[in-house]
Amino acid sequence: MTAHAVPDADILALRAFNRFYTRHAGVLGPYLASDLSLTDVRVLYEIAHAAEPPTATEIARTLGHDNGYLSRILKRLETRGWVRRAPHPRDGRQSLLALTPDGEAAYAGLDERSQAQAGEMLAPLSEEKRDELMRALDTVRRLLGDATLALDAGDAAQVSTGAKAAPALPTPAHPTPTGDVILRDLQPGDLGWVVQTHGSQYFAEYGWGREFEVLAAEVIVDFGRDKDPRVRAWIAERGGERVGCVFMVRGRDDETAKLRLLCLTPGARGAGLGARLVDEVLAHARAMKFKRLELWTHSCLTTARSIYARRGFVMKEIKPYVSDGGTELVGENWELEL
Repeated sequence: MTAHAVPDADILALRAFNRFYTRHAGVLGPYLASDLSLTDVRVLYEIAHAAEPPTATEIARTLGHDNGYLSRILKRLETRGWVRRAPHPRDGRQSLLALTPDGEAAYAGLDERSQAQAGEMLAPLSEEKRDELMRALDTVRRLLGDATLALDAGDAAQVSTGAKAAPALPTPAHPTPTGDVILRDLQPGDLGWVVQTHGSQYFAEYGWGREFEVLAAEVIVDFGRDKDPRVRAWIAERGGERVGCVFMVRGRDDETAKLRLLCLTPGARGAGLGARLVDEVLAHARAMKFKRLELWTHSCLTTARSIYARRGFVMKEIKPYVSDGGTELVGENWELEL
């Protein structure tokens, strides 16, 4: 990029804006009425939203901090029990970072407060003024070279994994309330839809290929052949269209149930339907007198992990692995005592 002479007036104007916004956003003191700094919360954000568990070096590079400074922040977060480390599968000098269930819950609370604060800032503006502001914000980020601008269009998973970018999937600006969605038992054709939806959506959003679709099919086959009356599945339906699903199957022993195949279509997200489906599984597992509920998920599925953490699930095991397609993934086993 060619460097140009910059008038002092322009520099002063940018500095004045920086002072205005940091004061207006309340980032100069303890952040979001907590005892955390903005940098502490930003580190939690980077760990929570990474498509794959990051290393400390990667976070330091992203935030522009030296490794020593970041190490002190991570130490504080580990002392709180919010961050845990797992061995890197290929580099013994590095560790993979992930939020613990307590960290997930803490971050979820901070994120909710941040959302509310941003909403309060925008609420006085009319729709026309908000549109004007959004265009201005995009212009600022584009002109100052914000490399993450494209990530907000839904490309984060593809960029971070190196997979081929897929078109951004639509998410409604105003999510439909979950009261408009019915939860029903299985009907003919549902099992095939579950497999197809898992295969197509996880490929589009995360680049996961045939291996994952086959796994979903195997779960469906086992479920279909299981005669245990305690197992159950739920299909979420809105206006006659399937928009989500979840299954409860038998776990590792007769006292353990397992939550599987939780999935929502993009247009059904953001209104609490995922939490509603998980709550149905919890209620059914308790009614069937199971003593615990287990599940298997991945570190990149941050929304689902936040739902589990808020309901008391505890992460028991982290298993980094490489898929058949060459994607580096981190599987996680979670449990909840009922």
